[in-house]
Amino acid sequence: MTGKWVAAYEKAKRALLTIRVFKLFIRLAIIYAVLSIPYWLLVASDRYVSQATVIIQRTDQVNGPSVVVPAALAAAGGASSADQLLLREYLLSVDMLEKLNAVLDLRSHYSNWHHDPISRMWFRNAPGEQFYQYWLNRVDVEYDDYSGVLRIQVQAYDAKTAQAIVELMVKFGEAHMNEIGHRLAQSQVDFLSKQVTLAHDNLLETAQTLINFQNRKGLAAPASTADSLNALIDKLEAQKTDIDTQLASLPPGLNADQPTVVMLRKNRDALKQQIEQKRAELASPANRTLNYTVEEFQRLQMQVNFAQDLYKTALASLEQGRMDAARKLKMVSILQSPTMPVYPLEPRRFYNAFVTVLVALAFIGIVKLLESIILDHVD
Repeated sequence: MTGKWVAAYEKAKRALLTIRVFKLFIRLAIIYAVLSIPYWLLVASDRYVSQATVIIQRTDQVNGPSVVVPAALAAAGGASSADQLLLREYLLSVDMLEKLNAVLDLRSHYSNWHHDPISRMWFRNAPGEQFYQYWLNRVDVEYDDYSGVLRIQVQAYDAKTAQAIVELMVKFGEAHMNEIGHRLAQSQVDFLSKQVTLAHDNLLETAQTLINFQNRKGLAAPASTADSLNALIDKLEAQKTDIDTQLASLPPGLNADQPTVVMLRKNRDALKQQIEQKRAELASPANRTLNYTVEEFQRLQMQVNFAQDLYKTALASLEQGRMDAARKLKMVSILQSPTMPVYPLEPRRFYNAFVTVLVALAFIGIVKLLESIILDHVD
Protein backbone atom coordinates (compact mmCIF):
# COMPACT_ATOMS: atom_id res chain seq x y z
CA MET A 1 0.00 0.00 0.00
CA THR A 2 2.82 2.39 0.80
CA GLY A 3 4.24 2.02 -2.73
CA LYS A 4 0.87 2.82 -4.31
CA TRP A 5 0.56 5.98 -2.21
CA VAL A 6 4.05 7.10 -3.21
CA ALA A 7 3.31 6.53 -6.93
CA ALA A 8 0.03 8.41 -6.68
CA TYR A 9 1.78 11.27 -4.90
CA GLU A 10 4.47 11.49 -7.57
CA LYS A 11 1.85 11.41 -10.31
CA ALA A 12 -0.16 14.17 -8.68
CA LYS A 13 3.01 16.20 -8.20
CA ARG A 14 3.91 15.95 -11.92
CA ALA A 15 0.39 16.91 -12.92
CA LEU A 16 0.48 19.93 -10.62
CA LEU A 17 3.87 20.97 -12.00
CA THR A 18 2.58 20.60 -15.56
CA ILE A 19 -0.46 22.75 -14.76
CA ARG A 20 1.76 25.42 -13.24
CA VAL A 21 4.09 25.49 -16.29
CA PHE A 22 1.21 25.88 -18.73
CA LYS A 23 -0.41 28.53 -16.57
CA LEU A 24 2.89 30.41 -16.60
CA PHE A 25 2.95 30.30 -20.43
CA ILE A 26 -0.63 31.54 -20.58
CA ARG A 27 0.13 34.37 -18.19
CA LEU A 28 3.17 35.37 -20.27
CA ALA A 29 1.03 35.44 -23.41
CA ILE A 30 -1.56 37.61 -21.66
CA ILE A 31 1.14 39.95 -20.35
CA TYR A 32 2.61 40.19 -23.86
CA ALA A 33 -0.78 41.11 -25.31
CA VAL A 34 -1.58 43.58 -22.50
CA LEU A 35 1.76 45.34 -22.94
CA SER A 36 1.87 45.22 -26.75
CA ILE A 37 -1.58 46.63 -27.44
CA PRO A 38 -0.97 49.94 -25.56
CA TYR A 39 2.43 50.17 -27.21
CA TRP A 40 0.98 49.88 -30.70
CA LEU A 41 -1.96 52.17 -29.99
CA LEU A 42 -0.31 54.86 -27.85
CA VAL A 43 3.46 54.59 -27.43
CA ALA A 44 4.90 53.64 -30.87
CA SER A 45 6.33 56.65 -32.68
CA ASP A 46 4.92 57.71 -36.02
CA ARG A 47 7.04 56.83 -39.05
CA TYR A 48 6.47 58.60 -42.36
CA VAL A 49 6.98 56.71 -45.63
CA SER A 50 8.25 58.43 -48.77
CA GLN A 51 8.00 56.54 -52.05
CA ALA A 52 9.47 56.88 -55.53
CA THR A 53 9.41 54.84 -58.75
CA VAL A 54 12.40 55.04 -61.09
CA ILE A 55 13.73 53.38 -64.21
CA ILE A 56 17.16 53.46 -65.87
CA GLN A 57 17.33 54.66 -69.47
CA ARG A 58 20.38 54.90 -71.72
CA THR A 59 21.04 57.94 -73.87
CA ASP A 60 22.26 55.77 -76.76
CA GLN A 61 18.83 54.20 -77.18
CA VAL A 62 17.78 56.45 -80.02
CA ASN A 63 14.88 54.35 -81.25
CA GLY A 64 11.71 55.85 -79.97
CA PRO A 65 8.72 53.84 -78.77
CA SER A 66 6.29 52.48 -81.28
CA VAL A 67 3.05 54.31 -81.85
CA VAL A 68 1.21 51.11 -80.96
CA VAL A 69 3.02 50.35 -77.70
CA PRO A 70 2.44 52.77 -74.81
CA ALA A 71 5.44 54.97 -74.08
CA ALA A 72 5.77 53.74 -70.49
CA LEU A 73 5.88 50.09 -71.56
CA ALA A 74 8.30 50.88 -74.36
CA ALA A 75 10.63 52.67 -71.96
CA ALA A 76 10.41 49.75 -69.54
CA GLY A 77 11.15 47.33 -72.33
CA GLY A 78 14.24 49.32 -73.30
CA ALA A 79 15.63 49.25 -69.79
CA SER A 80 18.19 46.64 -68.84
CA SER A 81 17.20 44.41 -65.93
CA ALA A 82 20.91 44.04 -65.11
CA ASP A 83 21.19 47.83 -64.72
CA GLN A 84 18.07 47.90 -62.57
CA LEU A 85 19.37 45.16 -60.29
CA LEU A 86 22.79 46.82 -60.03
CA LEU A 87 21.09 50.06 -59.02
CA ARG A 88 19.00 48.20 -56.43
CA GLU A 89 22.09 46.62 -54.89
CA TYR A 90 23.80 49.99 -54.68
CA LEU A 91 20.76 51.68 -53.13
CA LEU A 92 20.82 49.03 -50.39
CA SER A 93 24.58 49.11 -49.92
CA VAL A 94 26.69 50.32 -47.03
CA ASP A 95 28.25 52.95 -49.31
CA MET A 96 24.85 54.49 -49.93
CA LEU A 97 24.10 54.54 -46.19
CA GLU A 98 27.40 56.28 -45.47
CA LYS A 99 26.71 58.96 -48.08
CA LEU A 100 23.21 59.55 -46.73
CA ASN A 101 24.48 59.72 -43.16
CA ALA A 102 27.17 62.23 -44.17
CA VAL A 103 24.54 64.56 -45.61
CA LEU A 104 21.51 63.99 -43.35
CA ASP A 105 23.10 62.64 -40.14
CA LEU A 106 20.79 59.64 -40.06
CA ARG A 107 22.41 58.28 -36.92
CA SER A 108 21.11 61.25 -34.94
CA HIS A 109 17.73 61.07 -36.63
CA TYR A 110 17.09 57.39 -35.97
CA SER A 111 18.55 57.40 -32.44
CA ASN A 112 16.70 60.51 -31.18
CA TRP A 113 15.53 59.77 -27.61
CA HIS A 114 12.19 61.51 -28.28
CA HIS A 115 11.10 58.41 -30.22
CA ASP A 116 9.98 55.19 -28.56
CA PRO A 117 12.83 52.93 -27.43
CA ILE A 118 11.61 49.90 -29.33
CA SER A 119 11.51 51.39 -32.85
CA ARG A 120 14.48 53.74 -32.58
CA MET A 121 18.17 52.89 -32.69
CA TRP A 122 19.37 52.81 -29.09
CA PHE A 123 22.86 54.24 -29.52
CA ARG A 124 23.94 56.98 -31.90
CA ASN A 125 27.49 55.58 -32.04
CA ALA A 126 26.38 52.00 -32.59
CA PRO A 127 28.73 49.84 -34.69
CA GLY A 128 28.38 50.18 -38.44
CA GLU A 129 27.00 46.66 -38.77
CA GLN A 130 24.15 47.36 -36.33
CA PHE A 131 23.41 50.69 -37.98
CA TYR A 132 23.27 49.00 -41.38
CA GLN A 133 20.93 46.26 -40.15
CA TYR A 134 18.69 48.90 -38.60
CA TRP A 135 18.72 50.84 -41.88
CA LEU A 136 17.63 47.75 -43.85
CA ASN A 137 14.53 47.63 -41.65
CA ARG A 138 13.67 51.20 -42.64
CA VAL A 139 14.25 51.00 -46.41
CA ASP A 140 12.80 48.81 -49.14
CA VAL A 141 13.83 48.75 -52.81
CA GLU A 142 11.72 46.39 -54.90
CA TYR A 143 12.35 45.46 -58.55
CA ASP A 144 9.22 44.79 -60.59
CA ASP A 145 9.99 42.06 -63.14
CA TYR A 146 6.89 42.83 -65.19
CA SER A 147 7.25 46.58 -65.64
CA GLY A 148 11.02 46.72 -65.14
CA VAL A 149 10.93 49.57 -62.60
CA LEU A 150 12.35 50.08 -59.13
CA ARG A 151 10.06 51.07 -56.28
CA ILE A 152 11.80 52.80 -53.38
CA GLN A 153 10.25 53.18 -49.91
CA VAL A 154 11.97 54.81 -46.94
CA GLN A 155 10.70 55.27 -43.39
CA ALA A 156 11.71 58.23 -41.22
CA TYR A 157 10.36 59.95 -38.13
CA ASP A 158 9.39 63.09 -40.06
CA ALA A 159 8.11 63.67 -43.58
CA LYS A 160 10.87 65.99 -44.79
CA THR A 161 13.63 63.60 -43.81
CA ALA A 162 11.88 60.69 -45.51
CA GLN A 163 11.53 62.66 -48.75
CA ALA A 164 15.11 63.96 -48.56
CA ILE A 165 16.45 60.41 -48.14
CA VAL A 166 14.64 59.17 -51.26
CA GLU A 167 15.74 62.19 -53.32
CA LEU A 168 19.37 61.66 -52.36
CA MET A 169 19.14 57.93 -53.07
CA VAL A 170 17.94 58.65 -56.60
CA LYS A 171 20.64 61.30 -57.11
CA PHE A 172 23.50 59.20 -55.75
CA GLY A 173 22.25 56.12 -57.61
CA GLU A 174 22.27 57.90 -60.97
CA ALA A 175 25.75 59.29 -60.33
CA HIS A 176 27.03 55.82 -59.41
CA MET A 177 25.59 54.16 -62.53
CA ASN A 178 27.10 56.88 -64.74
CA GLU A 179 30.44 56.45 -63.00
CA ILE A 180 30.40 52.73 -63.77
CA GLY A 181 29.57 53.46 -67.42
CA HIS A 182 32.26 56.11 -67.66
CA ARG A 183 34.91 53.82 -66.18
CA LEU A 184 34.03 51.08 -68.67
CA ALA A 185 33.97 53.50 -71.59
CA GLN A 186 37.26 55.08 -70.50
CA SER A 187 38.93 51.68 -70.26
CA GLN A 188 37.80 50.97 -73.82
CA VAL A 189 39.10 54.34 -75.03
CA ASP A 190 42.42 53.76 -73.27
CA PHE A 191 42.75 50.36 -74.94
CA LEU A 192 41.95 51.84 -78.37
CA SER A 193 44.43 54.69 -77.77
CA LYS A 194 47.14 52.15 -76.99
CA GLN A 195 46.30 50.26 -80.18
CA VAL A 196 46.51 53.51 -82.20
CA THR A 197 49.94 54.21 -80.72
CA LEU A 198 51.15 50.71 -81.56
CA ALA A 199 49.76 50.96 -85.11
CA HIS A 200 51.39 54.37 -85.59
CA ASP A 201 54.78 53.12 -84.39
CA ASN A 202 54.49 50.06 -86.65
CA LEU A 203 53.66 52.30 -89.63
CA LEU A 204 56.67 54.52 -88.97
CA GLU A 205 58.94 51.50 -88.61
CA THR A 206 57.80 49.82 -91.85
CA ALA A 207 57.95 53.12 -93.76
CA GLN A 208 61.49 53.75 -92.53
CA THR A 209 62.48 50.23 -93.57
CA LEU A 210 61.16 50.91 -97.07
CA ILE A 211 63.01 54.23 -97.30
CA ASN A 212 66.26 52.62 -96.15
CA PHE A 213 65.85 49.95 -98.82
CA GLN A 214 65.31 52.59 -101.52
CA ASN A 215 68.36 54.50 -100.38
CA ARG A 216 70.48 51.36 -100.27
CA LYS A 217 69.45 50.33 -103.80
CA GLY A 218 69.44 53.88 -105.18
CA LEU A 219 65.99 53.30 -106.66
CA ALA A 220 62.85 55.15 -105.70
CA ALA A 221 60.60 52.86 -107.77
CA PRO A 222 62.27 49.58 -108.77
CA ALA A 223 59.16 48.39 -110.59
CA SER A 224 59.24 51.44 -112.88
CA THR A 225 62.93 50.90 -113.49
CA ALA A 226 62.26 47.27 -114.40
CA ASP A 227 59.51 48.35 -116.80
CA SER A 228 61.84 50.86 -118.42
CA LEU A 229 64.53 48.18 -118.76
CA ASN A 230 62.04 45.77 -120.34
CA ALA A 231 60.98 48.49 -122.76
CA LEU A 232 64.64 49.13 -123.66
CA ILE A 233 65.22 45.40 -124.24
CA ASP A 234 62.16 45.27 -126.51
CA LYS A 235 63.51 48.26 -128.48
CA LEU A 236 66.92 46.64 -128.87
CA GLU A 237 65.29 43.40 -129.96
CA ALA A 238 63.35 45.34 -132.58
CA GLN A 239 66.58 46.96 -133.89
CA LYS A 240 68.29 43.57 -134.01
CA THR A 241 65.36 42.17 -135.94
CA ASP A 242 65.63 45.03 -138.46
CA ILE A 243 69.35 44.29 -139.01
CA ASP A 244 68.63 40.57 -139.41
CA THR A 245 66.04 41.49 -141.99
CA GLN A 246 68.52 43.69 -143.86
CA LEU A 247 71.14 40.93 -143.87
CA ALA A 248 68.62 38.45 -145.14
CA SER A 249 67.61 40.77 -147.95
CA LEU A 250 71.15 41.11 -149.34
CA PRO A 251 71.99 39.23 -152.61
CA PRO A 252 73.23 35.71 -151.99
CA GLY A 253 76.38 36.19 -153.99
CA LEU A 254 77.46 39.30 -152.14
CA ASN A 255 80.93 39.06 -150.62
CA ALA A 256 80.96 38.75 -146.81
CA ASP A 257 83.80 41.26 -146.62
CA GLN A 258 81.77 44.01 -148.13
CA PRO A 259 81.74 47.07 -145.83
CA THR A 260 77.96 47.08 -145.71
CA VAL A 261 77.78 43.45 -144.60
CA VAL A 262 80.55 43.89 -142.04
CA MET A 263 78.88 46.98 -140.60
CA LEU A 264 75.48 45.27 -140.33
CA ARG A 265 76.99 42.24 -138.61
CA LYS A 266 78.95 44.41 -136.15
CA ASN A 267 75.76 46.34 -135.32
CA ARG A 268 73.89 43.08 -134.84
CA ASP A 269 76.59 41.70 -132.53
CA ALA A 270 76.65 44.93 -130.52
CA LEU A 271 72.87 44.86 -130.15
CA LYS A 272 73.01 41.21 -129.13
CA GLN A 273 75.65 41.93 -126.50
CA GLN A 274 73.70 44.91 -125.18
CA ILE A 275 70.49 42.85 -124.98
CA GLU A 276 72.27 40.12 -122.99
CA GLN A 277 73.76 42.74 -120.68
CA LYS A 278 70.36 44.35 -120.01
CA ARG A 279 68.74 40.98 -119.45
CA ALA A 280 71.50 40.12 -116.98
CA GLU A 281 70.73 43.32 -115.11
CA LEU A 282 67.07 42.40 -115.05
CA ALA A 283 67.38 38.71 -114.10
CA SER A 284 70.30 36.41 -113.37
CA PRO A 285 70.56 33.16 -111.38
CA ALA A 286 73.92 34.13 -109.97
CA ASN A 287 73.32 37.67 -108.70
CA ARG A 288 70.54 39.49 -106.86
CA THR A 289 69.46 41.57 -109.81
CA LEU A 290 66.60 43.96 -110.44
CA ASN A 291 63.84 41.34 -110.31
CA TYR A 292 64.87 40.47 -106.73
CA THR A 293 64.93 44.17 -105.88
CA VAL A 294 61.41 44.60 -107.30
CA GLU A 295 60.11 41.61 -105.32
CA GLU A 296 61.62 42.86 -102.06
CA PHE A 297 60.37 46.37 -102.72
CA GLN A 298 56.84 45.09 -103.36
CA ARG A 299 56.95 43.06 -100.15
CA LEU A 300 58.04 46.09 -98.13
CA GLN A 301 55.41 48.22 -99.89
CA MET A 302 52.71 45.69 -98.94
CA GLN A 303 53.83 45.86 -95.30
CA VAL A 304 53.60 49.66 -95.40
CA ASN A 305 50.12 49.52 -96.96
CA PHE A 306 48.99 46.99 -94.38
CA ALA A 307 50.34 49.15 -91.56
CA GLN A 308 48.52 52.16 -93.03
CA ASP A 309 45.25 50.22 -93.15
CA LEU A 310 45.72 49.10 -89.53
CA TYR A 311 46.44 52.67 -88.48
CA LYS A 312 43.35 53.98 -90.27
CA THR A 313 41.18 51.27 -88.69
CA ALA A 314 42.59 51.99 -85.22
CA LEU A 315 41.96 55.72 -85.64
CA ALA A 316 38.37 55.10 -86.77
CA SER A 317 37.77 52.72 -83.84
CA LEU A 318 39.23 55.24 -81.40
CA GLU A 319 37.00 58.02 -82.69
CA GLN A 320 33.96 55.76 -82.57
CA GLY A 321 34.88 54.68 -79.05
CA ARG A 322 35.15 58.29 -77.92
CA MET A 323 31.76 59.09 -79.42
CA ASP A 324 30.19 56.07 -77.74
CA ALA A 325 31.78 57.01 -74.42
CA ALA A 326 30.37 60.52 -74.72
CA ARG A 327 26.80 59.43 -75.38
CA LYS A 328 26.49 56.19 -73.39
CA LEU A 329 25.08 57.75 -70.24
CA LYS A 330 22.57 56.14 -67.92
CA MET A 331 19.79 58.40 -66.74
CA VAL A 332 17.57 57.51 -63.81
CA SER A 333 14.15 58.57 -65.04
CA ILE A 334 11.68 59.27 -62.25
CA LEU A 335 8.23 57.87 -62.94
CA GLN A 336 7.00 58.78 -59.45
CA SER A 337 8.76 61.66 -57.71
CA PRO A 338 9.72 61.18 -54.04
CA THR A 339 6.50 61.84 -52.19
CA MET A 340 6.03 64.21 -49.26
CA PRO A 341 4.06 62.06 -46.79
CA VAL A 342 1.24 63.76 -44.94
CA TYR A 343 0.03 60.87 -42.80
CA PRO A 344 2.31 58.37 -41.00
CA LEU A 345 1.75 54.97 -42.59
CA GLU A 346 3.92 53.20 -40.03
CA PRO A 347 3.34 51.67 -37.64
CA ARG A 348 -0.04 50.26 -38.62
CA ARG A 349 -1.42 50.59 -35.12
CA PHE A 350 -4.80 48.87 -35.24
CA TYR A 351 -3.55 46.16 -37.58
CA ASN A 352 -0.55 45.38 -35.37
CA ALA A 353 -2.72 45.42 -32.23
CA PHE A 354 -5.21 43.05 -33.85
CA VAL A 355 -2.44 40.71 -35.01
CA THR A 356 -0.94 40.79 -31.50
CA VAL A 357 -4.27 39.67 -29.99
CA LEU A 358 -4.64 36.91 -32.58
CA VAL A 359 -1.10 35.65 -31.92
CA ALA A 360 -1.66 35.67 -28.17
CA LEU A 361 -4.97 33.81 -28.47
CA ALA A 362 -3.46 31.27 -30.86
CA PHE A 363 -0.56 30.70 -28.49
CA ILE A 364 -2.92 30.28 -25.52
CA GLY A 365 -5.02 27.82 -27.54
CA ILE A 366 -1.96 25.74 -28.40
CA VAL A 367 -0.81 25.77 -24.77
CA LYS A 368 -4.26 24.65 -23.54
CA LEU A 369 -4.34 21.88 -26.13
CA LEU A 370 -0.90 20.63 -25.07
CA GLU A 371 -1.95 20.87 -21.44
CA SER A 372 -5.01 18.70 -22.08
CA ILE A 373 -3.01 16.08 -23.94
CA ILE A 374 -0.35 15.83 -21.24
CA LEU A 375 -2.90 15.69 -18.41
CA ASP A 376 -4.79 12.91 -20.19
CA HIS A 377 -1.61 10.87 -20.33
CA VAL A 378 -0.83 11.62 -16.67
CA ASP A 379 -4.29 10.45 -15.62
